[in-house]
Amino acid sequence: MGSIKGFVSLGRPTTTLSGALSTVMGGFVADTGQWGVIALAALITALVTSAANAWNDYLDVDIDRVNRPDRPLPSGRVSLGAAWRFSLVLSGISLLLAWLINPPTFVLALLSIILLYVYSWRLKSTVLLGNVTVAAISAASVVFGGLAAGNAQPTLWLAIIIFVAIAGREVLKSMADYEGDLRLQCRTVATVWGKRVSRNIFYILATMTGVVMIMPYMLRLYDPVYAYVIGFGVYPVLVYVLWRVARDMSPKGLNTLSRLMKYDFLVFFLAVVLGSG
Repeated sequence: MGSIKGFVSLGRPTTTLSGALSTVMGGFVADTGQWGVIALAALITALVTSAANAWNDYLDVDIDRVNRPDRPLPSGRVSLGAAWRFSLVLSGISLLLAWLINPPTFVLALLSIILLYVYSWRLKSTVLLGNVTVAAISAASVVFGGLAAGNAQPTLWLAIIIFVAIAGREVLKSMADYEGDLRLQCRTVATVWGKRVSRNIFYILATMTGVVMIMPYMLRLYDPVYAYVIGFGVYPVLVYVLWRVARDMSPKGLNTLSRLMKYDFLVFFLAVVLGSG
């Protein structure tokens, strides 16, 4: 079966935290004060993300034996059967909770779960389509928070920012997983077009992230403090990542940069909280 620690690791807490924070951010900018419902929506997002991660690891166990042998399934800390049952149970609980909020959140939760399962099953090994799918679902998490709170319109700019940023990070991750994906004949941006082309695509998406991220301030949707936090907190990390990618294409180095971009999301979250208040 597996230990509790193994199941927690299977769900990838840092990934689920990012999604949950996106949902909270969407609820915050909705500005309806429905914090109980927003907290429930964040929990649903965490459950859906954990379910998707478990299903993805179940299907990718052979790849992870090459790329990430320390993960719960290749290391034997959680059995394959326990992993897919864990995924199904979490998906069921998340749909039940989403139904308790309102029909739009249930529909979006259901569509997200279906798309995430199809992604791991078919879309992951496609050139760019898999990356775009993950980016779209990540962007949907902030809209999910707005729907739960009863006002999704203010979340749309945030969804665009998250979509572009996650698309870039997904390309970076495909570069990090190049060796394992190539050995198992997975069709990704890196294995089909090469790591150099993938790097150029990442440069474009990272630059676009910087541009769209400042737009809410340029359109006077957020206060100047938003621009200050972005300028002194997010942009330096983004520039550092671009600089390091140009010099270190090793799997270890790229994985480190991918994690750094994930943590930089917390600074962006702070900027939104301070600037949209």
